[in-house]
Parts: sequence; C-alpha cells; structure tokens
Amino acid sequence: MRVHSTLLAASLLLPLAAAAQAPAPADDPVLARVNGEPVRQSDVLATATEVLPQDLRNMPPAMLMQVLPAEVRRQLLDRTITERALVDAARAAGLDKDEEVRRRIRRAEEQELQQAILTREVTAAVTDDAVRARYDQDSSRRSGEEEVHARHILLQSEADARSALAEVNRAGADFAEVARRRSRDPGARDGGDLGFFKRGDMVPEFAEAAFALQPGQISPTPVRSPFGWHVIKVEARRAAPAPSFEDSRAELRQKLMEEQVEAVVTRIRGAARVERLEPAAPTPSLLDGAAPPPARR
Repeated sequence: MRVHSTLLAASLLLPLAAAAQAPAPADDPVLARVNGEPVRQSDVLATATEVLPQDLRNMPPAMLMQVLPAEVRRQLLDRTITERALVDAARAAGLDKDEEVRRRIRRAEEQELQQAILTREVTAAVTDDAVRARYDQDSSRRSGEEEVHARHILLQSEADARSALAEVNRAGADFAEVARRRSRDPGARDGGDLGFFKRGDMVPEFAEAAFALQPGQISPTPVRSPFGWHVIKVEARRAAPAPSFEDSRAELRQKLMEEQVEAVVTRIRGAARVERLEPAAPTPSLLDGAAPPPARR
C-alpha cells in the first residue's frame, strides 16, 4: 500500500499543473486540420507534456508557445498531426470496435478517473497552511540534533597516519597546516575542514570516532574507514539548526501528498461494498510436506 500510494502521489503533480493551465476556448486557436477535424493549440500542448522538460510543462500555455523556438513548435504540431492521422486510420479500419482495444481504452479511462478523484481530494487537503504546519511540527522535533565541526587528515596507510598523528600532537603544531601538506583528501587545501555534519552524514567508523571527541580533541589513534586512515580533530559541537521553510517546502508538500493519497485510498476502499468471490484458500493439512508412502512391491 505504501509504495502504491507514493507512486500515486508523485503522479499527481503533472495533472495538477495541466488542469490549472487549461486554455479557454478563445485562447485555443486552430493550428491545422486533419481529415477536416481541427487540431488546436491545446492539442499541441497536450503533446508537449509528453516530451518537454518538467519546468517547461508547468508554464502557462500562452507563455510556453512564445518561448518555444519556431522549429520546436513545428515539430510538436507535426507530431500531433501524425497522431491524429493514425487515430483516424485506426477508426476507419474498425479497430475502435476491437474488444482488446476497447478493453485497454476502458482501462485508460479508469486510470484517469482514479487520478481525478485523488487530485480533487488531495489538493483540498495539501494547502500552503498545511505545509507550513507540518514544517513547524517537524522543526520542533528536529531541533537539538547534534552536529560536530571537524577536520581530518586522510592517508592511505596506517603508518603514514600514525606519523601525521604524532606531528599534529607536537607542541605548537597547526592541524590545518599539516592537513594541507599531508592529507590525500580533496579538502586538504581547506585544511581538511569538513564543516558541521550530523552522525548519519558520515560512514559509521568515522562518525563514531568524531562524535566521541570534544572540541579541541584529536583522535587518539588513526581511524580506519573504506576511504583510508583518518586523523580527526573536532573543532566544535552544536545542536543543528532546523532547515528553513523554503528549503523544506517541496519535500514536505510531497510527503503530505503521499500521506493524503494513502488516507484517501484507505477511506474510499473502506467505504466500498466489496464481495470477494474467489475460492477460499485450502485449510492446511497435517500431512502437508510429509514424505510420500513407500511404493508397494
């Protein structure tokens, strides 16, 4: 149920944008005719939603037609004309009466109706206020998660790491300067500075060692990880600040949509009158899995 709901929620985004931007008839000029039937701008835009990048699909129709290069508009119109001609040919051949084709059309209609009811129900619940409320709720739970600010020196052998550890422990040694000179990590030029990070941001071996240190402390022994051998120094510890609302908005909206889809599906399924007619599963027998009797001589 959870995976099914997640996929349904993700698929809501496109229909919502398309429904909000459907052109009025006055803004929907006829661009061509195929067998006497008009091909309108909205037909070309429907084709565009299948092939254009997401950021272009979400633009208002009038603006989209303005920003698309003339050659792209021509290609989209040509594709729409071809599709219309193929549909006309299929109908002329009687394929719209074929039972298998009609079954697939019915299935497509059912899927569109499923999408329509979910879109209506979910958009009513996932408002800007609901997203903001979820942010406030999640932020209060996330506040206080611990972060450390650390530097490290990465080397490929334990012997080299022990040599670097001895060097940074000498009186007056500058850890950042030693890291710039000896570390094999790309961040060596920044003195091995890793900035602030949470425990889950690093591989377990590194995180365990770093979070065991207090500010100013250096790991007592080199720490081995899949990347090599590390000498670690912790500069500071703090409670992690919660991410801003703007940084969280899209993720929270998606999460709320997934939750609402699951709730709507559960509610509608629960209200439906369902009669299962499949035969009941056979009752397990004590002899299930027993060895067959020996053959008679």
